[in-house]
Amino acid sequence: MTQFGFLGHDAAHRQMFTSASWNAWTARILAGGFAGLSFAWWRAKHNMHHKGPNLEGYDPDIGPGAIAFTPGIVAQRTTGFAGWFVKRQGWLFFPAADAGRAQPARREHPCCPRQDVHPAVAPGRLFLVVTRLTVYVGVLLAFLPLGKALAFFAVQMAVFGFCLGASFAPAHKGMPIIPAGMKLDFLRRQVMVSRNVKGNPVVDWAMGGLNYQIEHHLFPSMPRCNLRKAQPYVKAHCEREGIDYMEVGLFTSYGIVIDYLNNVGIRARDPFDCPLSAQLRG
Repeated sequence: MTQFGFLGHDAAHRQMFTSASWNAWTARILAGGFAGLSFAWWRAKHNMHHKGPNLEGYDPDIGPGAIAFTPGIVAQRTTGFAGWFVKRQGWLFFPAADAGRAQPARREHPCCPRQDVHPAVAPGRLFLVVTRLTVYVGVLLAFLPLGKALAFFAVQMAVFGFCLGASFAPAHKGMPIIPAGMKLDFLRRQVMVSRNVKGNPVVDWAMGGLNYQIEHHLFPSMPRCNLRKAQPYVKAHCEREGIDYMEVGLFTSYGIVIDYLNNVGIRARDPFDCPLSAQLRG
């Protein structure tokens, strides 16, 4: 299911075919028919993320949800279970990965005007998702006793959420949060809040090419097989421009994510809180 999700992501970014309609229908079928995800909802949410990654008040991937990604959200969760959870959310992130990504942002930001977050669900897309879920549950009940069918469903959904969280989290979590009032040029907006994971064939496959997150954000329609080839040119250009290019190993990235989420109240905005950040405002 995770690999189908990656392929749907590739098609939604028009990486597969020269035809826009071929890409769109492939994404709908892979996302709705195989991965069980709403393509329309995901595309609107993901487009917002690409326009303003880690932009406070805009990027839906750091909006309010089970996981608190910004100091403002943490400040609202100081007591009771919420206060207990937020202090340990780094360790609990991967089990709660799906819930943490489930809330789309609704606010508009002047740098990135809001698009429709909840577009009307076309009957064809709804049919794909409903049919897939019905057939899936029907197959489970046909071949397994009720208890085992429920256990299988629960385990598969948990593993699916864990795999997606393990793939998406290293990309931006633990990187600087851009304050709502700050404007950055496209290159800095995409590079300074993105993190690459050092790749090899196994990592590239397991993460669906998302370990080349910087290149993907700069060239979202570039097929994933070419991201590795573009990396040396992007790194060299960032070095010439004096822009930090972050790349770490896979397990190092997980350590950074866990540490950040456990301490999000004090580690969210470096380097944007330093005096030099004024030079980037425009």
